[in-house]
Amino acid sequence: MADSLAGIDQVTSLHKNNELQLLCFRLGKNKDLYAVNVFKIREVVKYHGNLTIISHESNSLVEGLIIIRELTIPLIDMKKWFYYDSQNKNKDLRPYRIEKEKGEDDIVMICEFSRWTIGVRIYEADRILSKKWTEMEQSAGLGGSAGNNKLVSRTRYFDGRLVQVVDIEKMLIDVFPWIEDEKHSDLETLSKIRSNQCVLLADDSPSVLKTMQTILDKLGVKHIDFINGKTLLEHLFNPTTDVSSIGLIITDLEMPEASGFEVIKQVKNNPLTSKIPIVVNSSMSGSSNEDMARSLKADDFISKSNPKDIQRVVKQFLESA
Repeated sequence: MADSLAGIDQVTSLHKNNELQLLCFRLGKNKDLYAVNVFKIREVVKYHGNLTIISHESNSLVEGLIIIRELTIPLIDMKKWFYYDSQNKNKDLRPYRIEKEKGEDDIVMICEFSRWTIGVRIYEADRILSKKWTEMEQSAGLGGSAGNNKLVSRTRYFDGRLVQVVDIEKMLIDVFPWIEDEKHSDLETLSKIRSNQCVLLADDSPSVLKTMQTILDKLGVKHIDFINGKTLLEHLFNPTTDVSSIGLIITDLEMPEASGFEVIKQVKNNPLTSKIPIVVNSSMSGSSNEDMARSLKADDFISKSNPKDIQRVVKQFLESA
């Protein structure tokens, strides 16, 4: 599995072809199909080692700590997270744990994103599904049993069955709320930026959009927000839009209907918009992904919704405009 998930050239090639690869999985025997973009997954392992319990609270989303190749990481049970309700944080989640036969190993996805590495317990991994971003349908606002926007998009399996893509960034925020608290602390250090120009912002995760809106409001800049690249492009190339008023585009790479690369390609290839700076806001962390963003002809790269990073790029591109 790990071999099929590696290689920056492969990632770049997929983005340039407006394609993605999804790892499909289930949370129970013969249950619904869910998926995560393969480039957020380092590997899928069978785990039969020790689990270090760090909380005995019935509402805890973290099962405990596991050791994978000498790296200690938190283990989250995805099924429990699907039943987590942010409006009722004291809910007992223990009945919703993924059930395995006695003696069976845990199946764990090792996920890497937003500079974090976590283990996510699933029932079984299925197979990798290759799709065009145009084959992905927006489903933000839908979710698991408790709602709460746990899904961002959906598509069809080989035989036509529904495959629902999980909002992995939302999982991170729910499991580790102090990450958002750190961002709020950073917010207090931000200062207003003087500019009459507008920022166009695109991200398919409602939780990310909300965080980004808060940061841009704190910076005092005008912004228009979109749930994917398609809606951003429709606005940008609408004859009634004053292109000269747009000073910056901030976009996620992974979005249904039109990906971030499609945004970059169309903006940079059009003489009317080619001068507009584009910044990639990505949860795929690491210098290799920054290199990828630049190879896609983006002007800069920021780690997902980092207030100081956002202040830096907004200051750089809007104040100098």
